[in-house]
Amino acid sequence: MAEVALAATGRVSLAAGAEAARAGGNAVDVAVTAAVAAMATEPGIVSLGGGAYVSVWRAGEEPVVVDGNVEMPGRGLEPDAFGGGVREVYTTYGGGVTMFAGPGSVATPGAALACEDAATRYGSLPWADVVAPAVRACREGYPLNGAAARYLGFVGEPLFGADAEAHAVVTRADGGALAPGEVTTNGPLADVLDLVAREGAAVLTTGEVGRAMVADLAARGGLVTAADLGEYRPVERAPVRRQVGDWDLAVNPPPSVGGPMLAVMLGELARRGDYSWADVLEVQRAVLRYRVAVHDHAADLDAAGHQLLASVDQHGLAGLPTSASTAHVSAVDADGTTCAVTMSAGYGAGITVPGTGMLLNNALGEPELNRIGLHRLAPGTRLASNMAPTTGRTPDGRVIAVGSPGADRITTALMQVLGQGCLHGADLQTAVDAPRMHVRFEADGEPVVEHESDEAIEAAVRAAGLRATDHGELSMYFGGVGAAYRREDGTLVAAGDPRREAAVGIVGIPS
Repeated sequence: MAEVALAATGRVSLAAGAEAARAGGNAVDVAVTAAVAAMATEPGIVSLGGGAYVSVWRAGEEPVVVDGNVEMPGRGLEPDAFGGGVREVYTTYGGGVTMFAGPGSVATPGAALACEDAATRYGSLPWADVVAPAVRACREGYPLNGAAARYLGFVGEPLFGADAEAHAVVTRADGGALAPGEVTTNGPLADVLDLVAREGAAVLTTGEVGRAMVADLAARGGLVTAADLGEYRPVERAPVRRQVGDWDLAVNPPPSVGGPMLAVMLGELARRGDYSWADVLEVQRAVLRYRVAVHDHAADLDAAGHQLLASVDQHGLAGLPTSASTAHVSAVDADGTTCAVTMSAGYGAGITVPGTGMLLNNALGEPELNRIGLHRLAPGTRLASNMAPTTGRTPDGRVIAVGSPGADRITTALMQVLGQGCLHGADLQTAVDAPRMHVRFEADGEPVVEHESDEAIEAAVRAAGLRATDHGELSMYFGGVGAAYRREDGTLVAAGDPRREAAVGIVGIPS
């Protein structure tokens, strides 16, 4: 039985991953087990009714990304079915977010199918063993982690209050807000997970849960049809590779948006070598301006992503073409297999599949992922995603798995952590702890630098003549990076982000 370095989302997911390691699981088993537990026990943050990417790089093999992101639904529906079924929700979370929720915001989910695909192909444990800790936690009770409690404090009523079943999942039995660490249960979801363990994740698509989802959404103005669920498949993709210092990094490929943007930013930092905060600001400003003005409006994100990467590879930043809620788990084992899983249900649709306790995503209602408009994509199209789980290796035997939640701050958080570690030689926890900045563009196209308190960042912002907002030290706004790492001597290390609740450890027993 090998040891595994695990950066999980909280105590429940860490304990689940540790159970998988004790059973003899490799890094993939451990990461996926922790991820499934997180999706079952972090309501409002993530859900089995959302999407996920699983990045795997087994020792001695080529890396792969299992794409389980959500899709645009609506196969077989008449044109007049599109454009409705949503309600506008405003929350003060993150400084103020306006989203769309309700049945018409739900995209075709794929997270559970992707986790099952990755565990079956690249893990060593039976699927039932991977799901078992989540079943037990939902049935026996789990402490709500701090990130979920904070988010639900903002959205418990405005987002989930309109649906009695959803509201019951995210509150105490008396309807009051759950406090961090307070123990709660989800018996209906435990029953669903028990079915998933015994019959497979298809229970959620072509099985009884999927049929219940379709029937309920059809009655309430949603778009997900039986054809959408029946035709959904996880897609195995070759990641984008970037050489950053000594590191060969494997990044989430198109049609994701977060992966290509991260690859471009890291590539530019590597080109500059010993970069400064002024360089970080300049690179973010150029790449993120291109993203919001051009890339996010592309009808074909796959083609646009590859065009971006090819053009910047050849010409640098001059070659830029012109025209909510997540969670992350990282694991590396002693044998050098690495796995990074990033999951998202958006801000949440505020509804469940009736009788299941399973909250649904609102990916169609996230404005930043639907720049061309509500319900404008063709059914079956994978939606845009900021998620960027990343794995990497060096010739001397170092291995990493890393990722972050944080909406459009995912790419900038990872750019800065990987830049510090791969190019400036910072140790893992120091790179995670270092202050961060993020360039945000307002509706009029003007940039605003969001940053943590740091004199060097403030000097770079003044020199650039830009407006800025100081978020203080260690703000959750800037993501929650989790990383697992194997040093060249085989020592395992895991690092969690003090900005957001995390649980890290070396799990399993030395062989």
